[in-house]
Amino acid sequence: MRAVIQRVTQASVKIGEEIASEIGKGLCVLVGITHEDTATDTEFIIRKILNLRLFDDPTNGKRWDKSVKDLGYDVLVVSQFTLYGLLKGNKIDYHRAMEPTKAKEFYEKFYHDLQKAYVPEKVKDGEFGAMMSVGIVNDGPVTITIDSKDKSN
Repeated sequence: MRAVIQRVTQASVKIGEEIASEIGKGLCVLVGITHEDTATDTEFIIRKILNLRLFDDPTNGKRWDKSVKDLGYDVLVVSQFTLYGLLKGNKIDYHRAMEPTKAKEFYEKFYHDLQKAYVPEKVKDGEFGAMMSVGIVNDGPVTITIDSKDKSN
């Protein structure tokens, strides 16, 4: 599993002209799933999303000291199979991404597990497989990329 985690002051997902989800201060997370992913990968990514210390402590101003979970901020997750795209010349090959039907089920379980691990109302998402417009106001900017297969994380 791969996650691109962005610290945001606000983020939203639109499908067509409708806003599907929106959050205030927190994290916008783009999630890619490969055919090799298991529950272990999901657990790792969820733990990182909730516990990465990407925020300043509002009480003492200490930098990089608090997580989204510590501060009760929001999380917006968006499925993005293109995170497993492989360039072949100028064409992109997506064979490493999980097959769409399996990926949908896997993503939905990941999303519900993330809600269970945190506060369900604070975790929002887009719509799996839909053409979405993701709007963010990146705070910092701060962007972290995590791969569950990379043991140096």
